[in-house]
Amino acid sequence: MFVTPSHGSGRGPVRVAVVGTGAIARVSHLPALTALAAEQPLEIVAAVDVSADAAESFRADAGIAHAYTDLDRMLAEQRPDLVTLCTPPRFHRDQTVAALRAGAWVWCEKPPCPSLEDFDAIEAAEGADGGPYASIVFQHRFGSGSRHVRELLARGALGRPLVVHCQTTWYRDQAYYSVPWRGSWADEGGGTTMGHGIHQMDLLLDLLGPWAEIRAMAGRLVHDIETEDVSTALVRFGNGALATVVSSALCPDEVSRIRIDCARATVELTHLYGHRNADWRITPAPGVSAGEAAAWQDFGADEPSSHEVQLRGLLADLRAGRRPRSSGDDGRKSLELVTALYKAAFTGATVQAGEIVPGDPFYSALHGGVPGWAPGGAAKAAP
Repeated sequence: MFVTPSHGSGRGPVRVAVVGTGAIARVSHLPALTALAAEQPLEIVAAVDVSADAAESFRADAGIAHAYTDLDRMLAEQRPDLVTLCTPPRFHRDQTVAALRAGAWVWCEKPPCPSLEDFDAIEAAEGADGGPYASIVFQHRFGSGSRHVRELLARGALGRPLVVHCQTTWYRDQAYYSVPWRGSWADEGGGTTMGHGIHQMDLLLDLLGPWAEIRAMAGRLVHDIETEDVSTALVRFGNGALATVVSSALCPDEVSRIRIDCARATVELTHLYGHRNADWRITPAPGVSAGEAAAWQDFGADEPSSHEVQLRGLLADLRAGRRPRSSGDDGRKSLELVTALYKAAFTGATVQAGEIVPGDPFYSALHGGVPGWAPGGAAKAAP
């Protein structure tokens, strides 16, 4: 049985609880919530962390009334309308389901959860029409730049997409993996593909639509971890476009990039952890009129990708009782592609969209139990 939210559907402020008070909560979630609280009825009512000191510190710094170490107790006492989850991935399923069953909507940091099985369990716990719903933090698909390019592609202004490159080449040293839950299948769910590359892959899917098949390779080339620190893939999209996808934690010259070569133009985004209008470039093909090419450059008012812009839309959806973007099937599609990449890399097979279903070993764990990659297996540089 779902508990009716106390304020979200009425005129009072949306009551928000922050669960997990580490870096991402302080750097991204709290600033977004604070900014939006200045423009609309919103109140942060509680902070939750397994560490009482961490919860109390966050509460005091943010001026929040209550700090908890027990999620269930907070849900019962505060009855928030929205829970933002900033905890390690292995907790996302249980915490999201608990919040949904208490009547709260959920905004969950990526990676969404360690498996498609977990995601489907979350979706099954959502409410019927009107929510509550669980949405994933995929802020790169939001903002004026991605909105403009998505519209151009959707109406065919740039011509048919043909050749695509999706790149997340970042650098992480061994100290980064000293955090206990990182680099672990059980805690993080996957490596750089799941933890880093999923952002650009999500944006790519949002721009291009469904994928059809994937081939891949992955390696554990530098770091002493269970998961991979680099992966490469070839993806065929449903519209026929062919893509290369690279995710790496080994690259001192860090960059995030998407390039789509279409029949009438090349569109390219180059940034690192977030983008604005100036980070997008559209190059017309020969024969495109100057007037049309100039119109393509009109991105409108600059609204950078950010947690704030995604959360603003989510709050509007909560108040209206409608399913938000990056939830349900729309949120699942990126995890499905990542899962298929792991299966293709660890088995050497070409994986088709939709083939990973209950009973497939990769449905319940991204390593699929493959020797050399599954926990307890003999480590090796590449399968």
